[in-house]
Amino acid sequence: MTMKFLLNITFLTLSASLIIVPEASALTYQQSDSLAVVRLLTKGKLQPASENLTLFYAHELLEKPYVGKTLEVNPKEELAVNLRELDCTTLVENVLALVLTTRQHSTRFNDFCRNLERVRYRDGRLNGYASRNHYFSEWILSNERQGFVTEIQGKEGHSRGNYYPFVDAQRLNCIYMSSHPDRYPMLKGDVEALQLIKGNERLINGRTIHYIPRRLLGKSRKELAMVHDGDILAIVTKKEGLDVSHLGFAVWGTDGKLHLLNASQIHKKVILEPMTLEEYMKKHPSQLGVRVIRIKADR
Repeated sequence: MTMKFLLNITFLTLSASLIIVPEASALTYQQSDSLAVVRLLTKGKLQPASENLTLFYAHELLEKPYVGKTLEVNPKEELAVNLRELDCTTLVENVLALVLTTRQHSTRFNDFCRNLERVRYRDGRLNGYASRNHYFSEWILSNERQGFVTEIQGKEGHSRGNYYPFVDAQRLNCIYMSSHPDRYPMLKGDVEALQLIKGNERLINGRTIHYIPRRLLGKSRKELAMVHDGDILAIVTKKEGLDVSHLGFAVWGTDGKLHLLNASQIHKKVILEPMTLEEYMKKHPSQLGVRVIRIKADR
């Protein structure tokens, strides 16, 4: 049964742990989600300081079914918590929220929900559909401002005068949502929300970002040392009006090559791709390369 709460507090008991439904925002979840969050946070709390928490939680979510549009479940925007079904974006958001909550030394569901809200919405506050970070470039900027992540774009000074290996650049022109409002149920007939989306697009458009092109992704770990295990990889697309088409986590395989841990529409589940990232991207001609986003260490 799906539970909804608005401006109230509900208490559930899981062993000695207390699950508190937060009062800050409208919330949609199932009891199995709250139980899963507390269970995961309890396991995460027991990990040694040397553990890569990002990959720990990402591995805990392996085999979860891929389901798209799990946030589009209400007529009005609510904080949707769903660890039963994931897409590429909600996989990344849930993992980051779990990491942040563990760093706060908490195993409480309400703390996780607050962190998920911070991650998913502009500057950390749900304020309607348009406040969600719909474009991943928005997502990066919002989470950088809050100090949760940083985008890695290389350093000047390479012999070719660029940011090796971030040698290709994309000038953002995110207009897909405003150009296709009919594809977004919560934009249909909502002139105000559409205008807000257009304003959000203008805030990020014109920026130039650097990324690692597909042709360099087969390089060795030594040559791509700036990419760390657990970094978020945002796949840059040439599809008109979009910036990023897919997300996942970087994993250096035993073969010495980069692999992608992702919620895969092809495999219909969360999976660590057996093929290398280079091989994976060769199968998707619209994918140009990857942006690299790192979850910051404890602040």
